Amino acid sequence: MDFSFNAFSVSLIISSLAVMGISASIAFRLDTTTRWIAMTMFFITVWGFFYGLELASTTLKDMLLWVKFEYIGISFAPALWLIFTLKYTGYRNWAKPPVLIGSFTIPAITLLMVISNELHGLYYEKTFLVLDGPFPILGIEKGPYYIIHVIYSYAAFLLGTIILWRRFEKADQLFKNQTKLLIAAGAFPIVFNLFYQTGVIRLFGYVDLTPFAFLFTYLVLGIAILRYGLFSIKPIAQGKIMEALTKGVLVFNSSNKVVDFNPTARAFCAEPKKIRIGATLESIFWKEKAILELFNGFEQKSIVHKPSFGDTTIRVEIIPIRDNEMEDLGNILLIDDITEEIKTNQQLQKQKEDLQQLNDLKDKFFSIISHDLKGPIFGVKELVHMTQTGLISQDEFLEMMPEVSKNMEQVAILLENLLAWASSQIRGEQVDIQQFDILPLVNQQKKLLNRLAEDKKVKIEIDIEESIRVSADRNMIDLVLRNLITNAIKFSRAGDRILLSASKEKYQAKICIKDSGVGISRENIQKIQQGESFTTRGLNNETGTGLGLVLVREYIFKNQGKLEIESEEGNGSTFCVYLPLADYVNLQAE
Repeated sequence: MDFSFNAFSVSLIISSLAVMGISASIAFRLDTTTRWIAMTMFFITVWGFFYGLELASTTLKDMLLWVKFEYIGISFAPALWLIFTLKYTGYRNWAKPPVLIGSFTIPAITLLMVISNELHGLYYEKTFLVLDGPFPILGIEKGPYYIIHVIYSYAAFLLGTIILWRRFEKADQLFKNQTKLLIAAGAFPIVFNLFYQTGVIRLFGYVDLTPFAFLFTYLVLGIAILRYGLFSIKPIAQGKIMEALTKGVLVFNSSNKVVDFNPTARAFCAEPKKIRIGATLESIFWKEKAILELFNGFEQKSIVHKPSFGDTTIRVEIIPIRDNEMEDLGNILLIDDITEEIKTNQQLQKQKEDLQQLNDLKDKFFSIISHDLKGPIFGVKELVHMTQTGLISQDEFLEMMPEVSKNMEQVAILLENLLAWASSQIRGEQVDIQQFDILPLVNQQKKLLNRLAEDKKVKIEIDIEESIRVSADRNMIDLVLRNLITNAIKFSRAGDRILLSASKEKYQAKICIKDSGVGISRENIQKIQQGESFTTRGLNNETGTGLGLVLVREYIFKNQGKLEIESEEGNGSTFCVYLPLADYVNLQAE
């Protein structure tokens, strides 16, 4: 095998080896996407290296041998370029069998045709030696399959180039530059090949300059990849990150036109289709003046905003984009739905207030136990001790009994309320819904509290003519009525009247306790409606705990009822309790 090296063959062999080394380095050092361009480069070097040996050969036999090796690179380089562009641009189905098989079928057939050309002549109809140049050159006459291969190669390079450009024509400038370099790497050599195929540029009649163009371009590209990390940040990674963000992201240039956005951004626009590359800020947010005002001045700021559409609340933040010389290039607009966050914060705030209220109530109840219970009980204990030791006579003891009994009744009511509150707040009291007539319950409470009323010369009257059955927890309503009647007695004057009445109103029973006492201030009515605990001494200096009305409100709500209060200071009060009628509940159940 004789060689006669010349400038063309030597330059091809040396540059091929250089690009081969660079492509191998890229393949081992960088990620999988960049490895596909490295494989394309490697197969081009196979073409260039063996074409260099072909140009250095002196016999037709040797030249045809190196052609077979050349076509390992020539056949598969277009397919590898196409796969690289699909992978690089994020085409999700690039690795599926139909894509791979379709891409590599013609290259495989091409290589087979070249290897077996002596048998059929479908690739080269004729090969011969050209000796009228400075060195021997292989001359060819193209066969029918040669045309198929050329068409496929051009189609693969053209399709890959279109894929690259369509994906990144409106991307960030960094990725535009990368794309332009890639397109040049694919298109520049193809232009030389087109000149070769058409005979515009063909040195000495048959020398193909396409490998020279490929190797030069890929040498520059390979150095850029290794030296500057050209593809260390892939556009597809940026796209995936943008898609994964739960915030809406809009990137505007210095003219307030959209240069990039993610799909989530469309959810925050009244007209989502208006968000597109090149759209102006005003066309997207023309209804949202607060957002437009964010763009007045290049500074980072944010606002909480309720859009003109929907029921959401959003946080909008603007971040200026500046280059190394602090020149303003544009703005990034971040939009986040904070509706649930606001609701959660409101719930947490309400829970905090409720816990604080319960804590205050707890502290107060411990104070009640240590004072209001301790005083009467220790008083009775001391009275019994004095009677036993003879310090007071039996007659004197009997004279004190009415007052002691009165105090014990107050203590009993207090204990009952404390136990009810403890059951409700600590263990989570269960509501036992029953159906019962309200009149027997009212009569029972009148009998129990009549003596307290008579002591103050207050008269309790009942105005309930018909049977009114309600659906509620009997024990809870019993405590509600007892507390409301006791409260009415406490703030009534001698000669006042307390009226207990009940009536039907649509699907509810209305039970009212009306007194002609001193009335309640608006401030205290508001406290009752909000469930706040407060105490006011009665007209005869009766003490209270503030617990009774807290329980009244809570128990009424637990029984699906409501509480209405009407009062005028100096002219009495009316407390009306609304509870579901048993007949209505039964009808709903049917």
